[in-house]
Amino acid sequence: MITRVRNGPADSPAHSEKSDAHAIASAAVVRRVRGERAADTILQNYGNVSDRNVEGAVVCKHDGRNVIDRLVVINDLAVARGGGTGLAVLSAKLFRQLDIQVTYICGDDGENPELAALGVEVVPLGGEHILTGSRVRTMAAGIHNTGAKAMLEGWIAANDTAGTVYHVHGWSKIMSPAIFAALKHVPGRSILHAHDFFLACPNGAFYDYQRQTACLRSPLGFGCLTCNCDKRSYAQKIWRAGRSARLRSLLLRNGESARRVLLLHEKMAPAFERSGYSPEMLHTLRNPVIPYCSERVRAEDNSDFFFVGRLEPEKGVEDAVEAAAAAGVPLTIIGDGPLKEHLSRHAKGVRLLGWQSHAQIADRIRSARVLIMPTRYPEPFGLVAVEASQSGIPVLLSNKAYLADEMVSAGIALVCDTSNAPVFAQTLRRLAEMSRADIQAMSEKAYHRAAPLATSPQEWRDALIDHYTDLIAGA
Repeated sequence: MITRVRNGPADSPAHSEKSDAHAIASAAVVRRVRGERAADTILQNYGNVSDRNVEGAVVCKHDGRNVIDRLVVINDLAVARGGGTGLAVLSAKLFRQLDIQVTYICGDDGENPELAALGVEVVPLGGEHILTGSRVRTMAAGIHNTGAKAMLEGWIAANDTAGTVYHVHGWSKIMSPAIFAALKHVPGRSILHAHDFFLACPNGAFYDYQRQTACLRSPLGFGCLTCNCDKRSYAQKIWRAGRSARLRSLLLRNGESARRVLLLHEKMAPAFERSGYSPEMLHTLRNPVIPYCSERVRAEDNSDFFFVGRLEPEKGVEDAVEAAAAAGVPLTIIGDGPLKEHLSRHAKGVRLLGWQSHAQIADRIRSARVLIMPTRYPEPFGLVAVEASQSGIPVLLSNKAYLADEMVSAGIALVCDTSNAPVFAQTLRRLAEMSRADIQAMSEKAYHRAAPLATSPQEWRDALIDHYTDLIAGA
């Protein structure tokens, strides 16, 4: 641990906490662009301001205290099985490692021994998932959960400080748009993470589930409201449109409760702008990735094809089963979801392993020749594709995945229209019959070139620190 303290005119009347915060935020940016000496020059001009380097992370301090007093993570769920909740929990872990106080406000019962062991304050609502509770009750609470609003408002009133930052990861399953009404009390220090499109699109995907096509309609416009695009029913579409309208009234029309929205990929921005978000609100921060395996998987020695993900129609798992059978290639499926029972009965010749932890997947995937990601809708990121690539596993991607062009350009993946069964099967056969030397070349390129597609956990953490200090400086 290295601590640098700069002595200066801390008692000067012009020296204020806000000017310190501006200096610190500026130094963080300058450090990345112009180096340590230029950043130190900024800090020398202010009082008792320091920055602390902990395992590569820059944490800015004022008078011996973190400028970031506390991180408040807001998310529907406390236990992760990947996705946005996985990143919400990861952020709590990373900031506790820096000795920053973390509060985790969640919609469920909050039972997560891992968070408790880290000293994270967990504030649970004890609410019901909108798909499992009483239909009438959850329909109302899904649009405006008064309990979630009251809980968050109460916590803010009792605990907020000028150095507290609020980061919303998930709200659509339990918490509802009501939390954004509570965050209006701290408008300059809250940040939203777009792990999906629910902040912009009523059905969360910019995808017409009935027609199996991407949607370019204006959200909540006439064409949107009259289109039955929901995966379940038109009635649910109208309910979701009502929820989206409530969300907009809180975020975009009556003053913004968050100064910035974090996107997973640059290609998400046009859809958000079409929904009314200004370009200034939108910032891209790619997901952190931990490879399944630290050593390269020798894909050239393997014959198995893998699907890893949630078992839902839009993920294309049924397309993968059909194409694998037509191509005559062995398929292993790892994941859980609504299609699990259907696949267990009808997917003949497929190895179905159910949900697996990251470590369990690592053990299984050492036998992979290729990972398949056959998403039917615009996939904003595709975490498993990068986790596999960084382990040295070639990937077959849907042409609808946002990462597709980059991965093909890097020579680490093939892309096809995975909704076209003959084309999908033909591409699987091509990979199965590819020479050992060609598969090895793809594997080695993936192992060495996939890192720029994502961030590491440390890079992701440091980028969050920059966002948080910028928010505090401008609040």
